[in-house]
Amino acid sequence: MKKHFYLVILILPLWISCTQRDFLKESGQIESFAEMVKAGVKPIALGPPLNSTEMDLFMPELERISRNYGVEFYRETSLIETDLFPKTSTENKEVVILYTGNSLQAYNSLKEEIAGLQKNNSYSDSKKRELSRRFGRLLGYPTWKINGLLAENSAFRDLEDFGIEGLETRWFYKDLEKAKAFYQTILGLKLLEETENSAKFQIAGDSYLVLQRLSGTGYSGAEPKSVALALLTDQLESWYAHLQQQKVTIKYPLKQNPGGPHDGFVAVDPEGYLLEFETFFQHPENEILIPELNQLELTSTGSGDSLQITASIVWLYYKDMLPAEHFVEETLGLTKSADQGWAKVYRLSQNGFLGLVDGLRGMNTYAPEKLTELKIDLKNPGPWENYLKANSGDSTRQSGTFRDTGLYLYHFD
Repeated sequence: MKKHFYLVILILPLWISCTQRDFLKESGQIESFAEMVKAGVKPIALGPPLNSTEMDLFMPELERISRNYGVEFYRETSLIETDLFPKTSTENKEVVILYTGNSLQAYNSLKEEIAGLQKNNSYSDSKKRELSRRFGRLLGYPTWKINGLLAENSAFRDLEDFGIEGLETRWFYKDLEKAKAFYQTILGLKLLEETENSAKFQIAGDSYLVLQRLSGTGYSGAEPKSVALALLTDQLESWYAHLQQQKVTIKYPLKQNPGGPHDGFVAVDPEGYLLEFETFFQHPENEILIPELNQLELTSTGSGDSLQITASIVWLYYKDMLPAEHFVEETLGLTKSADQGWAKVYRLSQNGFLGLVDGLRGMNTYAPEKLTELKIDLKNPGPWENYLKANSGDSTRQSGTFRDTGLYLYHFD
């Protein structure tokens, strides 16, 4: 008996010591979450999973944190089932939910909806993914974080998982030879490939412009362009002087706004496509974009005075911006680089950016038919194609292509 007694005496302090160390770590984590909830960064936050005995022991610390940070907490014994976290991580465990205001009500509404779907055997993979995103937003996660968690715990994948290697903008011309001469001679872009019916130019790095002969494509040429191409450069005045000297049509003259987010002007190519020459500056709109641009090497052109281009933005025009944003962030998996309110900029490749514009406010308008297409170069196009076949119910999708919410046609290769 004495041997057993001494054994308990030796082990019990060790167990208490381990529990105290764990609680110190968990307390620090929950204090950080409480601060974020109080600041409005996260509508709700989840504490680490604990068994009921551990949660009982931790309650005094939770009450202290709640008082200090002015937040409420709820002891959740059965966390909702989503694709954000493995089911095993909270099995037979409790979590504490930190919240303020009506945030807990939002969580409980979500929980009731999921329970109803489960009861009716209608909690399908697609519905589960939709409600998982809703839970992620309630937790204050950005879309890229939600995408990552979905990829870890379900069959979900976004385009970035298949290796984006470049962006091609494809425009269509009645007079291909004249257009090719304009981009090669006046803009000085490097001609990479050409056939009888097409010419591929490098804009900057892995951003490309492909000119396609209109004849035989199925387009009439009367379709609205509904697109603009921004060429980003730090040599705005030099480019403006060069194009004026070359008698290029200027739609909007050089506009400089000291202290503003960007300066620029808009030129017109031989068949009416808009070219926006633009310089971005340090500004609250561009906190993410500027460091991205600063990392890029300049691409010299053959134009006068060694004019250079850093990157490009393909501006696309939408009738409804929110579904377009969801498509770009959730399906393509892109992260936002700049937010101009009615225009959003996303980085797609190293030098290629995608711009979404409200068609009621931009210099172009939304049109269901448009004379432009996009091609995204992928490291693994085959697996992406298979994934789309298995997961896309979009009837507009054809083999190797996909139409977004604005009916812009994407090719993948």
